[in-house]
Amino acid sequence: MPDQIPYLPYILSAFIGIGLAAATGFRVFLPMFAVSLASYFQWIPTHESFEWLSGLPALVTTGIATLAEILAYYIPIVDHLLDTVSVPMATIAGSVLFASQFADLGTFPQWGLALIAGGGTAATISSGFAGIRAASTATTGGLGNPVVGTTETAGAGIMTILAMVAPVIAAFLAILTVVAVVILGRKALRKLRKRKEVLNN
Repeated sequence: MPDQIPYLPYILSAFIGIGLAAATGFRVFLPMFAVSLASYFQWIPTHESFEWLSGLPALVTTGIATLAEILAYYIPIVDHLLDTVSVPMATIAGSVLFASQFADLGTFPQWGLALIAGGGTAATISSGFAGIRAASTATTGGLGNPVVGTTETAGAGIMTILAMVAPVIAAFLAILTVVAVVILGRKALRKLRKRKEVLNN
């Protein structure tokens, strides 16, 4: 019955791509490491144009980068330095992981969709959490930042697993996350601006 649903493979690929892209918005390298690990052990199929993800060099590199990224967000000042580059990096990673699900499409539609849906989702979540962390620093003196960092890591892990085992749920949660992050991010930035205005006066 599912095989008779028109474009079902593309729909499922979109759900998986959105879930993985959302995960990169939380943590850039953790989803890439998870996909590399799953591809390396052949738990998930890998298109020939993305076989580099299933290689041992990619697995080791993304593994080291994942560990370094997670630990770095618990170091004061370093976490804010990472926020300055996390948005463009998340956009690239989200686009790559989304594109990996549409390798059968032509180059233009594949990467066009990847940049808009994958990169856009990742960038929105990443920039939203950067704003939340900035507000946390301003209101708690940085004491609340580890909580934000832990939430991001947990979100990346959960979203990555769901994207591979329950893509429909992952896509649904990704949309909810984008909406929630935008709302919370705006509130955090407003608080930060008000605090700056008070300090300036």
